[in-house]
Amino acid sequence: MIVKADLHIHSVISPCADLEMSPVNIVMRAAEMGLKLIAVTDHNSTLHGPLIRTLAEQHGIYCLYGAEVNTREEIHCLCLVDTEDQRQLLQAFIEQNITRIPNNPDIFGYQVVVNEHDEIVQEVDYLLHAALVKGIDEIAEFVHGIGGVFIPAHVDRPKYSVTSQLGFVPPSLSYDALEISRNTTVDSFKRNNPIKPNTQFIRNSDSHFLSQIGTSYTEYNLENLSFKCFKDSILNTGSSTVLPVI
Repeated sequence: MIVKADLHIHSVISPCADLEMSPVNIVMRAAEMGLKLIAVTDHNSTLHGPLIRTLAEQHGIYCLYGAEVNTREEIHCLCLVDTEDQRQLLQAFIEQNITRIPNNPDIFGYQVVVNEHDEIVQEVDYLLHAALVKGIDEIAEFVHGIGGVFIPAHVDRPKYSVTSQLGFVPPSLSYDALEISRNTTVDSFKRNNPIKPNTQFIRNSDSHFLSQIGTSYTEYNLENLSFKCFKDSILNTGSSTVLPVI
């Protein structure tokens, strides 16, 4: 089956996201846009994952657990997992390694967890934009160690990307794919950045507002709607595939 996927969406817990980015609103917008596979990848947090997965299932949408993790080098990376045990391991790893800076909502924005009625049930008091004390290689190793998928985010952007922070994509970096933004093409990125052969590319919306969800996406040809088939497509280890991103 051909599946339309947006795997980089921020919810209201991300301090930079609009306050309308509640789990209910995200799922409704994803359904309107015809998405069948999503991931809510908040800055250094997985806390909205369980509720959004439950809500998404009611619309025939599969939601991966994940986070956009900020490395010691200030590189943003998508870390995607499947099970609740894996999500809890990823959340614990983040909480143990994030630099604890008190959040000032007036400067950075609110960081709230809400329920299915959009009622606030928790507020995170440390800044989720902060970097972890772990480097990109250590984070990749951890994510792979728990069975997850590791994808450096918006690698073409002039800040918070592997190319902006390091100047290049290290050939030794153990990534599963690279995410490019809507502002470039795969061919253009390859011309300017030497990368490993057969590197897989994906594109997502990096949504912070409801109107952005699904405006950039990748299509996957999956045997079925599951993390296993998604992972097979990313790793080229089965009959599921990623359709070419141009």
